[in-house]
Amino acid sequence: MTTPYLLARKRLCGIARGDRSVAHAPILSALLLVALLPATHAAAQQAVTAADYARAESRMVIHTTPLVDHAVNAATWLKSSDGSDRFWYRDVTGGVSTFMVTDAATGTSAPAFDHARLSAALSAAAGYRTSAADLPISALQMPAANTALLTTIYGDRYRCTLAAEYTCTRQLTMPAQQQAATPTAAVTQPAGNPKPVEGKPATVKEAREKAVISPDGKRAVFIRDWNLWLIDLATGNERALTTDGITDFGYATDNAGWTHSEKPIVVWSPDSRLIATFQQDQRKTGMMYLVGTNLGHPTLDAWHYPLPGDKDITMIERVIIDADAAKTTRLKMPPDQHRSSLCDDISCGGSWEDVQWSTDAKTLAFVSTSRDHKREDVRIADVATGEVRDVFHEEAATYFESGSDSVNWRYLSARNEILWFSERSNWGHLYLYDATTGKQKRQVTSGDWNVSRVLRVDAATGDLLVEGVGREKGWDPYYSAVYRTSLDSNKLRLLTPEQSNHHAAISPDGKYFVDVYSTPQTPPVTVLRDAEGKRLTEIAKTDITRLLATGWQAPENFTVKARDGKTELYGLIFKPSHFDPSKKYPIIDYIYPGPQVGSIGPRIFPLMAGDTHAQGVARSMGGHIALADLGFIVIEIDGMGTPLRSKRFHDSYYRDMGDATIPDQVTGIQQLAAKYSWIDLSRVGVWGHSGGGYATAEAMFRYPDFFKVGWSESGNHENRNYEDDWAEKVIGLDNAANKAAYQDQSTPAIANRLKGKLMLTHGMADDNVPPSNTILVVDALMRAGKDFDLLMIPNAHHGYGDANSYVTRRRWDYFVTNLMGATPPREYPLGPLN
Repeated sequence: MTTPYLLARKRLCGIARGDRSVAHAPILSALLLVALLPATHAAAQQAVTAADYARAESRMVIHTTPLVDHAVNAATWLKSSDGSDRFWYRDVTGGVSTFMVTDAATGTSAPAFDHARLSAALSAAAGYRTSAADLPISALQMPAANTALLTTIYGDRYRCTLAAEYTCTRQLTMPAQQQAATPTAAVTQPAGNPKPVEGKPATVKEAREKAVISPDGKRAVFIRDWNLWLIDLATGNERALTTDGITDFGYATDNAGWTHSEKPIVVWSPDSRLIATFQQDQRKTGMMYLVGTNLGHPTLDAWHYPLPGDKDITMIERVIIDADAAKTTRLKMPPDQHRSSLCDDISCGGSWEDVQWSTDAKTLAFVSTSRDHKREDVRIADVATGEVRDVFHEEAATYFESGSDSVNWRYLSARNEILWFSERSNWGHLYLYDATTGKQKRQVTSGDWNVSRVLRVDAATGDLLVEGVGREKGWDPYYSAVYRTSLDSNKLRLLTPEQSNHHAAISPDGKYFVDVYSTPQTPPVTVLRDAEGKRLTEIAKTDITRLLATGWQAPENFTVKARDGKTELYGLIFKPSHFDPSKKYPIIDYIYPGPQVGSIGPRIFPLMAGDTHAQGVARSMGGHIALADLGFIVIEIDGMGTPLRSKRFHDSYYRDMGDATIPDQVTGIQQLAAKYSWIDLSRVGVWGHSGGGYATAEAMFRYPDFFKVGWSESGNHENRNYEDDWAEKVIGLDNAANKAAYQDQSTPAIANRLKGKLMLTHGMADDNVPPSNTILVVDALMRAGKDFDLLMIPNAHHGYGDANSYVTRRRWDYFVTNLMGATPPREYPLGPLN
């Protein structure tokens, strides 16, 4: 942005925060005239000014973050050579980040390094300037003595010395699964995905940068020419570990379906000697094609992308590779499905959690998931021989999931047991199995609540720490709490009594944990607790005094009944900062139908600090607060079919994807309108992205008299054109028995019902949900003679990247024009959002 533009923006914001009569003086006479007209005409005459847009823009997280002090949303424990318990965190005050290290034994905190000197050293090593006030560090490792550190910025790994002269040298890129404090699920879609690959990185440098480092940090593996290679990090020497990989039948490749990268999918053994991976067979898998937008001959991206119902899909042959001997041992079993017990890809967020080593690296436990996700087979392989034995299996009537945020089963080889997660009782709980006989020994947790995350298992003592939701009476059922229990008893104790959403980071030795807790209304408090939950010291307490002084308002909680008239649904409502209860406001429903996440995501305060969960919630809520400030009521409802409630709640629209929780949205809005006279039920809008884009179009077509305006982004409108894993999990296999279910989920099939105003948007380089999903809706609308709006974004992936500001401004304009009946400022220059 130029300086004049910034000055103009500040003036607009100043008017918006200060004398509103000045901001609206040019239209006072018009408003007097409008007051004499019928209400329907009054709405058509009003204008939304640039000052209103500037005020709304000021609610975006990029602008609210500098108004928050001591923003801390996550902490990460450091590996220490001397056995000390220390953790690091980022404290953001006024937009300035300070990386802090706390010694748990003393409770004292101090800056991790001299930020100015490290910035200078990193800038010299990276070849571009970094800011001392906002170092883009995503991972950090420090030895006991603060003389050196390993840090990751923008995916690149640097080793820095912290002596009199700070110096940094660039090393391999840190693999995603080793970037600490990076959860496996995200609330919002990523800005873009890596370019589709063909198993062969373009250069040696690129191959090495995608390497996965061994636990001892001495070597790493990467893919070259469809084979797995080893590099010694000290000497740089390379050698091939496999030699029989061929095109579309390569080792450890991550290029099946909507997720694809150049990083190998592997699990190192604890002793850094062995590697569990697979040879992936895509020789008969169908292709996906995208064409770039550019001058001259277009570029073509092509990669394997199986679809529901395909006879031939991606399969894997499991192998174990001895990194010392370059020897490959094939597991003695048929090729396995390219599936996860939780995610719609074989790995979750870059981590292959369904493969777990024994402590002595002699056996390997893994889970095989059926193509339709109904059956899970728990197996253990003998590493030396490749022999595989079945331990036990479980089948689900709908689909099986082994957790919510992450895979919750554990191979407890020292006890010869497997800790298993199941929703067989209608709730997600833990069960203990004998790893030899496959017999269940006992149920570890029970009750009408869910274990959401296994935090730590101590095989020696049987001690178990978990996060859970829905257990505490009187709490929001989505608030997560930390509990201590045991593998050997039924005692369960709450360790985090504050009625908030808690997120814990456990020290490696289990003596301490950092607890960050907040709600959508109350900012985070970060405390250090001992193993019994005793609060030892407060690390940080976020201060939003300066933010509140601008008129910023947090969303409010509400509850409504679901379509059945009995089930309680939970939501958030966002009001304009200039809210007037005597007025009537149009209402906009932001929707994400699940089943992997709901509309709201974690019930935490919207801050950019911390992990991807926090950042996703911050961007989402910041967008809702901004949209509301234009003069709308914005809501989110987690309807039936979304996670973290009972299994029956989650399964409510299995094989009925067209439902998309829309009946719950309709009845929820009706209940809110009956309760609050300031909601205008004649002006209801809806919008969403990805699954929410699908649900938006479905809402507009299935309830054309209720929803008047819809904004549908990148929707998977025809799941027969979306990747096989997701659709076959939530709809079932695309076969004769499921023909009606697949026909009913098709948005193009009911596009002729449209009555209101609908905008369809899609990135033309979307390698998650291919653009054909939206073009099929376009074709159906045209054939039906329907008017609609379309925005195709050149070279944009599933998230819109640099085009996000433009798309957001157009979304604002669309609702202001068509739902509010007002005139937006022409081509308002909305600035960057991230």
